[in-house]
Amino acid sequence: MLTLLAVLAWVCQDQAPTPKAPSPKAVPAPTTTADDAWFTLEQKAQCNAAADRGLLWLKERQLETGCWTGYVGHKMQDDYELLAQGMLPEAQRRSGHGHLGVTAIAGMAFLAGGNLPDRGTHAAVVQRTHDYVVRTAKENGYLSDAGTRMYSHAFATLFLAEVYGMAATETTKGTLERAVNLIVDSQNAHGGWRYNPFDRETDLSVTVCQVQSLRAARNIGIRVPVETIDKAIAYVQASRVDSGRYRGLFYYKIVGRGAYSKPNEYAINAAALTALSSAGIHDPDLVDPVLEFLTRDYGTLADYYRSHFYFWYGNYYAAQAFYQAGGPRLRAFFQRLSTDLIEAQRPDGSWRNGTGPGDEFATAMACILLQMPKQYLPIFQR
Repeated sequence: MLTLLAVLAWVCQDQAPTPKAPSPKAVPAPTTTADDAWFTLEQKAQCNAAADRGLLWLKERQLETGCWTGYVGHKMQDDYELLAQGMLPEAQRRSGHGHLGVTAIAGMAFLAGGNLPDRGTHAAVVQRTHDYVVRTAKENGYLSDAGTRMYSHAFATLFLAEVYGMAATETTKGTLERAVNLIVDSQNAHGGWRYNPFDRETDLSVTVCQVQSLRAARNIGIRVPVETIDKAIAYVQASRVDSGRYRGLFYYKIVGRGAYSKPNEYAINAAALTALSSAGIHDPDLVDPVLEFLTRDYGTLADYYRSHFYFWYGNYYAAQAFYQAGGPRLRAFFQRLSTDLIEAQRPDGSWRNGTGPGDEFATAMACILLQMPKQYLPIFQR
């Protein structure tokens, strides 16, 4: 499972040998460094306890078909626009279908706790999740259910890569390879991706999702052309604001309608920094302005969007950005975030998502973030 592997370097030569997938029985200990003092043992215990309650709630909400439900849509300004009424959670439950992206994120929440398809307290949950994701694959490799789009495809690809890394099967590999090829083939002339396969437009948010899934797949031996990675990272770098009040931050879009707007979005800047870190780019001149912005803007995000999908999606990336930075900034961020998450947990173990895919989405994200100190997921390893 990629969740238990050290993160490998992205940038490599075309002639470099493709790494072999690790043995499904080899479970190395999580990476540890001298910087592990960013959490206390008491804090870790509190986070684990809250995450365990959240996982139990998610387990009870998983459908027999292996999925979780959610509102299928996309952001529209500060709102969340449904794609169709038939994609509501109630309709999904009746049909046994689900929100593929939410399901993949929920699956990663269980992986973050050390659960695999063949071991762990929630092994059966992970296995059902895996089987559902594989069943959503279309002939061309596209992973979609109930109308979900490229965001969900990327998260589902990331989940499959993590599972394949430690519980390799030919079924998983075949589905994963086709999913990766769909992403590679869908990259447009600008080097990015948008909501649907083969879109000509692009934005930073969807692009970083694809970059993360490609990184995960490549790290466990799936072929990803180096030029695909190079073009994607070039697009991310081209999105950086080079002058004015927001110098050093990143635009949401630099192509098409709305280009060169919204340079001060928390989630977008966190995502951009995460992508650059994945590519081995740690230049302080690039990193520091974004981390300073995220530190300042977290309070606003928590105050105004605590149950909004911005909060969950933004902190999913911010946590990775601060983790890669380490040091006092990581300690301060995790202290604020973990305190807010524990205080916001409801008595039944769930978290609320008032605007966005739903409570299953929020709960899965919260469980991933609270289990950062376990360092099972590669996004929380160095």
